[in-house]
Amino acid sequence: MIVYLNGHYLPKEQARISPDDRGFLFGDGVYEAVRSFDGHLFRAAAHWQRLRNSLVAIGMNGPSDAEVQKIAETLLEKNGLRSSEATVYVQVTRGVAPRKHSYPKPAVPPTVYAFAAPFKLPPEKSEAGVRVITVPDLRWGRCDIKATSLLPNVMANQQAHAVGAHEAILVREGVVTEGSHSNFAGVRDGTLITHPVNNHILNGITRVVVLELCRVLNIPVREVAMAESELPSLDEAMLLGTTNDVMLVVRINDWTIADGQPGQVTRRLQQAFRELVAREKSAAASVT
Repeated sequence: MIVYLNGHYLPKEQARISPDDRGFLFGDGVYEAVRSFDGHLFRAAAHWQRLRNSLVAIGMNGPSDAEVQKIAETLLEKNGLRSSEATVYVQVTRGVAPRKHSYPKPAVPPTVYAFAAPFKLPPEKSEAGVRVITVPDLRWGRCDIKATSLLPNVMANQQAHAVGAHEAILVREGVVTEGSHSNFAGVRDGTLITHPVNNHILNGITRVVVLELCRVLNIPVREVAMAESELPSLDEAMLLGTTNDVMLVVRINDWTIADGQPGQVTRRLQQAFRELVAREKSAAASVT
């Protein structure tokens, strides 16, 4: 695998990062993960804008949107991934400095690391659906920043995997927020319900796309806080994310949602999402 590190493309095994890097010492960094379909980086501009927002939020400099786009495209090319599905991961940390909690002064160059890897969503999961569990949301108060310090997310996701579940749905003070690495949405009486955008969730790019599709398909949407106690009464549920697309949820904890079969709203959104990806991929190919 060829990776990118601070201006250089090199074999992954040759990449070296200082033990004084603040990303290593403090988790002082931010990241993005973008899906690629046959070389087309899906909604890349939105991902790079969110990366920029995260950098601004923590007072850090980083590469421009154009630079990140070039890095991502080059990694796909160098790793032979322009004709298949893949993900591109980009991480920016505050750089190398003596260990001290406050920011280095003067600022040091950021560490920029990126890689591209094959990725294919398991079709059986998107078709048959998955099980999730609920766990307490123990994360910090700025979940809108896509920070690399993900220990609470990792621990929650491990709880899910330990019991054979696909994802952990986080609950803060009785309210469903999102998944450990996805957004969550439910459907009741034909209306899609998802947590409003604030500091308690990351506004996922797939989430934004799905809300766009709801407007096109005339699916009503309520962006409101959903109590955990409301979960058993949902008609449908789904996970939304870069590595989930629109994924059907059929079980939460030990109960089955409705009759355990794919719901109409979820299926419509899955199909519309696939068609949108195909259109945007085709449009990008015609430009190049």
